[in-house]
Amino acid sequence: MTAANPDAAAALDAAVTAYLGLRTDPGDHLKAALAADPELILGHVLRGYFLLLFANRELTPRARRSLDAARSGRDRANPRESLHIAALEAWCGGDVAGALARWNAILIDYPRDAAALKLAEYWYLYFGDGAGLRGNVAGVLHAWDEAVPGFGFVLGMQAFGLEECGAVDEAEALGRRAVERNPADIWAAHAVTHVLETTGRQREGGAWIDGLASHWGTVNHFVRHVWWHRALFQLELGAFDAALDLYDREIRRESTTEYLDIANAVSLLWRLESEGVEAGDRWSELAARSAERIDHMLAFADAHYVLALASSGEPAAARALDAALESAGRHAGAGGETQAAVMRDCGLALCDAIVASRRGEFGRAADLLYPLRRELRRIGGSHAQRDLFEQMLIHAAIAAGRPAMARALLSERVRLRPRSGLSWRRYAKVLGALGDAEGAAAAEATAGGLLGGRPETERREGDGA
Repeated sequence: MTAANPDAAAALDAAVTAYLGLRTDPGDHLKAALAADPELILGHVLRGYFLLLFANRELTPRARRSLDAARSGRDRANPRESLHIAALEAWCGGDVAGALARWNAILIDYPRDAAALKLAEYWYLYFGDGAGLRGNVAGVLHAWDEAVPGFGFVLGMQAFGLEECGAVDEAEALGRRAVERNPADIWAAHAVTHVLETTGRQREGGAWIDGLASHWGTVNHFVRHVWWHRALFQLELGAFDAALDLYDREIRRESTTEYLDIANAVSLLWRLESEGVEAGDRWSELAARSAERIDHMLAFADAHYVLALASSGEPAAARALDAALESAGRHAGAGGETQAAVMRDCGLALCDAIVASRRGEFGRAADLLYPLRRELRRIGGSHAQRDLFEQMLIHAAIAAGRPAMARALLSERVRLRPRSGLSWRRYAKVLGALGDAEGAAAAEATAGGLLGGRPETERREGDGA
């Protein structure tokens, strides 16, 4: 990098390391880097990246100012720095596909550029591109080994990409290896958590998170996402009260406007409601925060904001919902930004389906969601996050009186998730409604074996559920 002194370079490296660890202090190290060298090109670029990672359009002008500061040093930038400036320029303009292309170009010649690697991972995730997540890391592994600082973080990224592509055994081994190196590496721990969720090992998943939580004191808001995973394990075990308690204690402990915080809360609250748990006034809080955040920076986030607004039932939320849907349509039609195309191709239909479902128009919701099933990956997020909309389709099919559709969906689901007791129980009810008494009994027996054989409302995690 081009730097005026070693202190600036060291502080920038510390900022990148803090970012890889999803810690609360990358900004502090970045300030130190820019204090040591106010013209540090990669310092200004990294500041712009950090601002855009909030996925908040109000911060884009500040990111552009960082871009301008980086551009002022273009005449002395080396090839790596020039590509980073071009990536930030593309991202500021909404061309995230263009930014991703620049990071990929950087990694060909600079495979140890950990910031480019992590940023590429972020956008492969929000493109729903599992192969990209896997290949992103595989293409640079020739330059990494145990002796290279940050290698554990690369293992964690590799583990997550492998899990999203279904290579769960290798993903688990690499994720555990990374956590052994650094128990505070929450992204690697998160990758293993995904494996445990995918393979239906709920009790093991809960113990995994509980055993590592003490190491995450310096982790940023992402820790709340891992608590969301903890609540999903509780929910699958039928420990609904425990999951709701975790919602209040950890997942929504603060009324933030951070998009992932809102998505965690919205997703869990819908799942709990679908199991008959009363949400109380929690939807009102989420709707109020979501109304402040509809800005179409991420189609994934927009879908969760719409669900919160559609679930509130308050007049202000209804007005905000109408405005959000109208602006989403304009955004999709305007083009130009990568996420606008996602909104146009599948995001608008998904939002319409969400609203229809919350209004009790279950037939319309099913009609909208069913054709989207194989396209939903485009809104981004992990398999576990997008599963919200798979479950919403099943719920709509059952509520709309379409048991044959629900049977097909659940037949697929229990084969993909054979250790999901709740899915087997839903399958049993649908088979019973279709007159398949033998199949319903077998499905209920499987559910009983997984859930302990007692009604969900009687189980608590504390008594072994």
